[in-house]
Amino acid sequence: MSNNHATFIWSIADLLRGSFKAHQYGDTILPFTVLRRLDAVLAPTKQAVFAAVEQAAADGIPVRASLLRNKAGHEYSFWNESKFDLKTALGDSENLAANLSDYVTGFSENVKDIFDKYKISERIAELDEHDLLFHVVQRFAAVDLSPTAVPNEEMGHIFEELIRKFAEASNETAGEHFTPRDVIELMVDILLAPESDTLAKKNVVRSVYDPTAGTGGMLSVAEDHIRSANPTATLTLAGQEINPQSYAICKADMTVKGQSVDAIFFGDTLINDGHAGVTFSYGLSNPPFGVDWKKQQKAVTDEHTQRGFAGRFGPGLPRVSDGSMLFLMHLISKMRSAADGGGRAAIVLNGSPLFTGGAGSGESNIRKWVLERDLLEAIIALPTDMFYNTGIATYIWVLASTKKAERAGKVQLIDGTKLFRKMRKGLGSKRNELGPDDIAALVRLYEGEADKLRSKTFANEDFFYRTITVERPLRLNWALTPDRLAVASEAKTLAKVDLAPLITVVERAPRDGALTNDLPAFRKHVAARLADAEVVLTAPQLKALIAGLSERDENAPIVLDAKKRPEPDPTLRDTENVPWNEDIHAYFAREVTPFAPDAWIDEAKTKDGCEIPFTRHFYQYVPPRSLAEIDADLDRVLGRIRARLEAVKA
Repeated sequence: MSNNHATFIWSIADLLRGSFKAHQYGDTILPFTVLRRLDAVLAPTKQAVFAAVEQAAADGIPVRASLLRNKAGHEYSFWNESKFDLKTALGDSENLAANLSDYVTGFSENVKDIFDKYKISERIAELDEHDLLFHVVQRFAAVDLSPTAVPNEEMGHIFEELIRKFAEASNETAGEHFTPRDVIELMVDILLAPESDTLAKKNVVRSVYDPTAGTGGMLSVAEDHIRSANPTATLTLAGQEINPQSYAICKADMTVKGQSVDAIFFGDTLINDGHAGVTFSYGLSNPPFGVDWKKQQKAVTDEHTQRGFAGRFGPGLPRVSDGSMLFLMHLISKMRSAADGGGRAAIVLNGSPLFTGGAGSGESNIRKWVLERDLLEAIIALPTDMFYNTGIATYIWVLASTKKAERAGKVQLIDGTKLFRKMRKGLGSKRNELGPDDIAALVRLYEGEADKLRSKTFANEDFFYRTITVERPLRLNWALTPDRLAVASEAKTLAKVDLAPLITVVERAPRDGALTNDLPAFRKHVAARLADAEVVLTAPQLKALIAGLSERDENAPIVLDAKKRPEPDPTLRDTENVPWNEDIHAYFAREVTPFAPDAWIDEAKTKDGCEIPFTRHFYQYVPPRSLAEIDADLDRVLGRIRARLEAVKA
């Protein structure tokens, strides 16, 4: 039934052919589909609401929203104050555009913003200009989208089918605002897998949240799966979206399904959390990959510094060039706590959050915080070419505020890069898709099916390490020569100092060119030459001059500071990553000392780090072919070439 309705509504797009481009059809068909659905939902109480509006006007008092909500008398919590509906607007065809505008602006604010984001006033004007408005409205008014004819769940499927069709008609829209359904199916199946028994209980209550809701695909798939498992489930869907049109589509989809019209919030999730203080049973998100957060930097940084761990971004901040880990922390903040029954979440990220940032960086600190709180259950590597707008490697992070005993303190890595089927026709960058068998195989791996090549489990601490700073001593010699003076004069501190008199004095004293390792004696010698040249330097200038007269010399004695400690040579400084469970001094003695006996650890610079080198754990070494095989191949190729040359000569 839903396919018939979707096909009929889609056929209305044929009216637009010629006057509009194919990728523009959705801008008209989607808002009018929503308008017709709401029109049908409000029909039984339409006259009662309008009568209340007229009575309030006659009494000279403002009409109260609570009164209209009661008069509307249905579960949707919205109404329309206009005297028009679609059919009565059509009755006055000469003024149809004005009638429709009056009708749309008559909706309560919580629904009217859907049409504002759709820019329906512009759509009405465009259709009127092309003499198409009457025909389009007439066709929509003819389709029965009342709840009795099309229940909420079926209406949701109709709307999703239309969204999918229009997304396919525009690769740009698909890429930016539409997550492939096969990826969502996998994410939802993984989230629900441990709760199959609990979800089957009668009248179970669950909530689903998406902070980057797009057109609402993730929320819709989650709803379908939960309701198919348990039709009696009480389900709340909530989300937030920053793109106006995607927000309109998502909110409309939730509204036609009977969800609360206030459940989808418009705005930037990172700047203004539309569901502040609320947590959910399940979270799903596909945030933008590799997009900077410069616009949100002040608000995010303020929350990090002022609220700390009481806010969303306490663990740290990633580099400004990629904000995906901000969405990771936000989603974690939305998981229901263990005390409230626990929450689960799945988020799609690119490879960068796995390893970007060394020890002590924002990214490393975030990863360490997630693992220390034991919130990460699994990471699933997806095949490449899975998304409409990118072909890069992507990963699903599976999070949980409560884990089963066998998963406590552990993280499962699943390599799903080879589980896919080629699409018959690509869409944007999407060339591959997960078939039902691929999704089922990945769920089985997640649930514990043994496959050492595709599934590996690690202790949380296996991803921790310490970065130690290895210092080598500074060894220098000094000489007072014209060449070294020329180098020294390039220092900023000496930019305004005329060293020509000193150079003249040095050129007349050949023995000044002798190398020395005795710094105190050399300083006295330089001071004497400066006096001879009548050049006066400040202490910083003298220090810069001495530095410019030095060169590194591996055979020279070690330079000591005022406390007789070796001075480190910055050019020889290095770092080593030490496994978390290994003593840094034992590691240093084994891996560093044999090769650099004079090295030491600057323990003040030791930092804790965390990375998840996913690819390394699944790398399979393939030995190169033997030289004999390569030579044999070359002989065969050369033989064919010689044979052809002989044939040409003949």
